[in-house]
Amino acid sequence: MVIPVLTTVQHEFHTSQATATWVLTGYLVSASVFTPIVGRVGDMVGKERVFVLTLGALALGSLLAALAGSIGVLIVARVVQGVGGGVLPLAFGIIRDEFPAARVTGAVGSLATLTAIGGSAGSVIAGPINDRLGFHWLFWIPMIATIAAGLAAALFVPESPVRTPGRISVAPVVLLSAWLVALLVALSEAPVWGWGSLRVVGLLAAAVVLALGWVYSETRAAVPLIDMRMMRLPAVWTTNLVALLVGISMYAMFAFLPELLQTATSSGYGFGASITESGLILLPAGVTMFAAGQYSGRLTDRFGARALIVAGCLIGGASMAMIAFAHDSTWEIYIASGIMGLGIGLAFSAMSALIVAAVPAAQTGVASGMNANIRTIGGSIGSALMASIVTAQLRSDGLPKESGYVVGFVVLALVLVAGAFAGARIPVGGRTVTESDVPHAELAVLAGGTVVGYDSE
Repeated sequence: MVIPVLTTVQHEFHTSQATATWVLTGYLVSASVFTPIVGRVGDMVGKERVFVLTLGALALGSLLAALAGSIGVLIVARVVQGVGGGVLPLAFGIIRDEFPAARVTGAVGSLATLTAIGGSAGSVIAGPINDRLGFHWLFWIPMIATIAAGLAAALFVPESPVRTPGRISVAPVVLLSAWLVALLVALSEAPVWGWGSLRVVGLLAAAVVLALGWVYSETRAAVPLIDMRMMRLPAVWTTNLVALLVGISMYAMFAFLPELLQTATSSGYGFGASITESGLILLPAGVTMFAAGQYSGRLTDRFGARALIVAGCLIGGASMAMIAFAHDSTWEIYIASGIMGLGIGLAFSAMSALIVAAVPAAQTGVASGMNANIRTIGGSIGSALMASIVTAQLRSDGLPKESGYVVGFVVLALVLVAGAFAGARIPVGGRTVTESDVPHAELAVLAGGTVVGYDSE
């Protein structure tokens, strides 16, 4: 619901487009850091308990955002909401612990489907809520719903008996947060400070040093946030590289397409669309993403997961190019939105299958969470990078030049082409899967794994 109203937030708080983008970027950075932390704490002290506490943090962030009187407070509120990024991995973990093995795959698929439906619904209902109640109600309503969900979870979700002793390593948490913030501040402020300014160069250098320190600390940590040893597996690091690149493009597109659509027609390139209209234009992406997820199993079985990833990235790249060069009419944007959802949906579904097939069954949760986390990191980088490109040159009326959007979406198209090249490097054929891998064997087969002693029927 937040994405279509970023322009409204910008005007409401009299701030710049780059600063308003931090309402999205702040959430993504926070989710990148807290998702693995929340998952690890859930493994140690109980997933249901941490699930309820995470929903509480999400509700608290929503309350703070609803009461925000400045852009700074709103960004802080969104950082608090980012703790809620750990809700979905915790839910997957609860299902894995509680459900019969034969029902786990279907239940996880249902959660993933509901997430896609929720995202599409949010982009559509944001406009009517904002028009009738004001944008603060985009936080009041989720707060009420989240409190209700937390109470329901406390009452009806059983506590998982599975515990994994351990501790949270502090150094990886601090270093991951530090290099991400240094990089994103440099990207977002470069148009104002200048790419060659001491502050930007210093922040970029600091980001590199801190990132290297983070990688080193992860290799030394007893319980890493992102397992660098697992990342050495060819199928894992190539698939995660694709996830990073897809995350960069997807989140940047969702953040800046509504900005383009809501720009006044007097600009010569905008449509003057309302929040509701821009949300409806994003709806085809959600619909085709959902459809791609439903049919990806059959397509992967026929063509292989690697082929689907390459095709998905190229299809998504084509949609970005369409937006860059064919945005004179809304019907063109509707088509590009639907094509983008199809491409991203195919790539996401195939990535899940490949990750599951590449690691032992006991590590599927960690590996899947790592893949989602890297995608979120890519999203935070993508939104800041796109903000830097679009706002690099402003007109006398303060609006970005049309060329900024053109260059930005061309860059996103090239990022997805790079994702296709990375996908082509994913090794063909997965690991050997045994009966103990059920219910993950179905996904392993789709990814090219060989199942031993398992009746696929």
